[in-house]
Amino acid sequence: MPDHPDQHYHRQGIFRIDPREAQALSALPKHPTEGTEFFYRNVVRTLKGVMWAQGMRIVVEGAENFPQTGGALIACNHTGYYDFIFAGIAAELRGHRLVRFMSKKEIFDVPVVGAMMRAMKHIPVDRSAGRGAFDEAVRRLDQGQLVGIFPEATISRSFELKEFKNGAVRIADSAGVPLIPMAIWGSQRVWTKDHPRNLGRSNTPIVIVVGTPVDPAGEPDEATERLRDAMAELLTRAQSIYERDFGPIEKGQYWMPARLGGTAPTLERAQEIEQEEKARRQAKKK
Repeated sequence: MPDHPDQHYHRQGIFRIDPREAQALSALPKHPTEGTEFFYRNVVRTLKGVMWAQGMRIVVEGAENFPQTGGALIACNHTGYYDFIFAGIAAELRGHRLVRFMSKKEIFDVPVVGAMMRAMKHIPVDRSAGRGAFDEAVRRLDQGQLVGIFPEATISRSFELKEFKNGAVRIADSAGVPLIPMAIWGSQRVWTKDHPRNLGRSNTPIVIVVGTPVDPAGEPDEATERLRDAMAELLTRAQSIYERDFGPIEKGQYWMPARLGGTAPTLERAQEIEQEEKARRQAKKK
């Protein structure tokens, strides 16, 4: 894989940013509270150091679409276990903003990890009783926080956009805040379902594209389709940047969708695998 064409970008640690956007972002003051939040800020610094050691190069486009202050719901695609990290550090470019992610409750039950999640003020989601997480997300947005959500709910094995839940548009509409779409490409190369972790010095490139707000108002399913269309455009843009800057990508890569010449399962086959997994889990409970 060729070296990243750094001459096209402003380098800021692990980040690669368009020079014009970088100039505007660098002039921003730190968020008055999030910029000095001790524990979460130190976690971000540590993660950036780890990713630097791993040789990651993270291209970010559209970070100016995060609001400098006030609440917003960040909706992101989901291809790997590092997605919440990449989405979170992208917002950090916008005046050191922090994102509180909606994550399944089971993560909060893990010793040490759960304590860290609570200290960073992430939001536990009980999938059997989701109303509490919904109300908590709205409350956080009302307080002016950034909240992150994965509308697909779980990782997409096909690396295509799965069916979306309508919770994102309902939360953003209830709180009256911007709904910001985002697409990440390359996360699945670091750690995803059914494949070994790639956490060494892998020099893995990541592309993150942040879009302009989507209107969450109106009938929830129609608004969700608008969100999905916007995220599909961003994902195509991220894939295009990836091919341009880090290509050519050889055929037969496990981390590429079947549609693009990879060996990932098709969207239809991935749905079948999920149903088979669900059936096995239910059988164990009997």
